[in-house]
Amino acid sequence: MTATETTGFVGTPVLRREDGPLLKGKGTFVDNIQLPGTAHAVVVRSPYAHARIRSVDLTEARAAEGVVAAFSGADLRDDWKAPMPCAWPVTPEMKNPEHFPLAVSEACYQGDGVAVVLATTRALAKDAAELVVVDYEPLPVAVDLAEAVKDGSPTAHESLESNISYVWKLETDAVDAAFAAADTTVKRRYVQPRLIPNAMELRGVVARPEPNGDVTLWSSTQIPHILKAMSAATLGMSEAKLRVIAPDVGGGFGSKADVYAEDLLVLALARRLGRPVKWIEERSEGYVATIHGRDFITEMEFAATKDGTITAVRANVTAAMGAYLQLITPGIPLLGAWLYAGPYKIPNYSFTCTGVFTNTTPTDAYRGAGRPEATYVIERTMDALAAELGMDRLELRRKNFITEFPATIASGLTIDSGDYVGALDKLLEDFDLDAFHKEQAARRASGDVKQLGVGFSTYTEMCGIAPSRILGAIGFGAGGWESSTVRCLPTGSVQVVTGTSPHGQGHETAWAQMAADLLGYAMEEIEVVHGDTAMAPYGLDTYGSRSLPVGGAALHLAGQRVIEKARQIVAHTLEVSGDDLDFAGGLFSVKGSPDRAMHIKEVAWLAFAAHNLPEGMDPYLEATAVYDASNFSWPGGAHAAVVEVDTETGDARLVRYVAIDEIGTVVNPMIVDGQVHGGLAQGIATALYEEASYDEDGNLQTANLVTYLVPSAAELPSFELGRVSAPSPLHPLGAKGVGETGTIAAAPAVINAVVDALSHLGVTDVQMPATPERVWRAIQEAK
Repeated sequence: MTATETTGFVGTPVLRREDGPLLKGKGTFVDNIQLPGTAHAVVVRSPYAHARIRSVDLTEARAAEGVVAAFSGADLRDDWKAPMPCAWPVTPEMKNPEHFPLAVSEACYQGDGVAVVLATTRALAKDAAELVVVDYEPLPVAVDLAEAVKDGSPTAHESLESNISYVWKLETDAVDAAFAAADTTVKRRYVQPRLIPNAMELRGVVARPEPNGDVTLWSSTQIPHILKAMSAATLGMSEAKLRVIAPDVGGGFGSKADVYAEDLLVLALARRLGRPVKWIEERSEGYVATIHGRDFITEMEFAATKDGTITAVRANVTAAMGAYLQLITPGIPLLGAWLYAGPYKIPNYSFTCTGVFTNTTPTDAYRGAGRPEATYVIERTMDALAAELGMDRLELRRKNFITEFPATIASGLTIDSGDYVGALDKLLEDFDLDAFHKEQAARRASGDVKQLGVGFSTYTEMCGIAPSRILGAIGFGAGGWESSTVRCLPTGSVQVVTGTSPHGQGHETAWAQMAADLLGYAMEEIEVVHGDTAMAPYGLDTYGSRSLPVGGAALHLAGQRVIEKARQIVAHTLEVSGDDLDFAGGLFSVKGSPDRAMHIKEVAWLAFAAHNLPEGMDPYLEATAVYDASNFSWPGGAHAAVVEVDTETGDARLVRYVAIDEIGTVVNPMIVDGQVHGGLAQGIATALYEEASYDEDGNLQTANLVTYLVPSAAELPSFELGRVSAPSPLHPLGAKGVGETGTIAAAPAVINAVVDALSHLGVTDVQMPATPERVWRAIQEAK
């Protein structure tokens, strides 16, 4: 279908309109913004994981060539009217040490900012930053999560008596009784590695003070609206005086859904100096300055009858917060708190999370945010239970699947729709498990060095980060609603204003597809406006696979309101009842008299001219809608991974991956496939390659792309994708989220496959990532 046709866009793989300018080098990223008189900022960072700051000497730095100014944390302390924001106090007793953009007296992780130098060029600022002399007094460190939670551990902050930030629990009444009565129980301990997000575009921020006292802030952010509100609150400035723009943003994966020290620093310094200020992150700097993800230890238990009916689940999670609580750090583990029973009907439920400070980079949202952590331990333990019972892995899953919807699960939430059985059926239809088993058996019989394994992951997840009433009930500082305005302009085009803020998701294309179908315009006649708080003043931005489930619904409702206003104008003009009008393909026509018709473009002009509008109606054909979902969005599916493991070297290679997802109505299959591909790559990377590690002194050992392994396309097979559909009855389009499904499902499928490849050797577990050394050691220990 071409972009000039006017109906049938939803469900069609329309090429992304965003890609042309980007492929031609015509994008505008933060570092492309060049303003006259800009001062370039470089942050001086602590080389110690924990140290007192005795003094900061800026004398030589201030005298260096090109230097405009230099400040310590103490110099800027009064610029902050509040500490950096944490928007999710998960318990009333939660410990939250004050966190300012520059440390004043104590550095709490390697990379903690202690000073900032500004110069006329970035190179001169870097040179001058090396002249800053900081007198540190090293302090004991808490680095290892398992040790940091113990009594007597060194504390991550001198002000703390222990490293425990909070303990949060969700439990039904009869869990202990269910475990006591069980025929079989299994208990496993899982370590999920700390991960470093690697967006293609690094973070950056530019602030320009305006002559009227306003400030414009450009940031490589996923959350321009939230950044605006939180920045104004932290600096004590009028929110009305601040405009935040997210220009082209080169990926985020959750790492740009935060309010960072550098955003606040650049804003404060621009106001102080009365000139533009710019900070651009470097890759190695980002490895310590941008949030990390995961870093969980989980003890997972199932109770079951001898026929495989699971009667109870108990999960005890210890989650690393890092050195400080960033925007939603403490709540990240809780985004999976309701999901530790997966897509299974398990009646008794217990989840406990202990948040722990360590002298490491703070953690926060990373693609999936709490849901991959939950799915991993569920799906690994499903395999463990199957082995304990001598039962087929897939039959165990089938026996326990939720099959009737809506389904209220033991943790208290309601899954509105799903088709876990259908997803698994389609997976097996596409996979040919019998053929795989024949090849696996042949290799085992021949003693082949390279053994094959298959792993499965059947999952559900909650996304959309809505509704507001539930977010309020669990202490989240913001709501879950989203806003959209649809404006039919008098000269024949449409402006769609959205509160979502894309960073690679393809909103400009998908939103235009929806508006074109709804209103009957050509896609090329529709402009999508986003990411600028002056142009799109209301919104809660993009994260947690919420854009289509919430932002797309708001767009649909706004479009419906435009149609209804247009209907009133047409009815008034043609002197008929609105009920007597049909609307299709942009055309209003009188029922029974199709020759009496008016296109919505004509109506837009009539609304603009306002010569003959219904009494009391405002001019212009536009409408705004705010959508606050009544439930979360519930995607699900079934994935299979095939790995080949060299039993002599421990090298594990992914050779096949099949993913069947249930995501409701699909707007653009091409964009969806791209989202799944990216999510799978990151989940597979967790299983086989990526791990951020520290030494005992808190030095990041994986501080660059040489030591932190990020897979390329060469390490990945061609993914085989498919879908089943169980549209959400609560969404106006029946749509669900998809951006995180691949990441959520992939890691357990891959590790289950590694273990399956080595199960005949006695291997029952391999810790992520399954590096050659870890796999080899698992084989030797089994022997």
